[in-house]
Amino acid sequence: MEDCCRVPAQKTQADSLICPVCQQTGKSVPLITLKALLTPSALSTLDPSYSYSFCPNTACEVVYFSHEQVFHKDAIKVPVYQKDEGSEVPVCYCFGWTRQKLVQAIQGKEDPTQYISEQVKANRCGCEVNNPQGSCCLGNVTAFVHSLEHRNG
Repeated sequence: MEDCCRVPAQKTQADSLICPVCQQTGKSVPLITLKALLTPSALSTLDPSYSYSFCPNTACEVVYFSHEQVFHKDAIKVPVYQKDEGSEVPVCYCFGWTRQKLVQAIQGKEDPTQYISEQVKANRCGCEVNNPQGSCCLGNVTAFVHSLEHRNG
């Protein structure tokens, strides 16, 4: 299994960064994530010497930030799950599981988490370059599926 779906053993300096807009603690993201997902104009301003964090606050327009630089939603090539509640927004970026597709799977008694887990175990995920969080999507998928099951009782 790739490192993208493992919890890092040690924290980095960016783990303690606070979003300059909403004041929420960010989550460190690898530089490769920004390089893969920033629009060309935003990428041309990226300073690779900075450590960046992901802002998980759904109400905040900031996606990535460092002590010196901020990238908003409009600087990202893909819709960001935490920042866009649309039904066609990916929850799992590697294997194309949108909110709508997950709802349909659950209604059809499928287990998308099992499918995604199998793909991760087969070393097919690329979360560090596909998911704006820069980490495994499976936690988001599991939480979304649980919320559906809880809502449908």
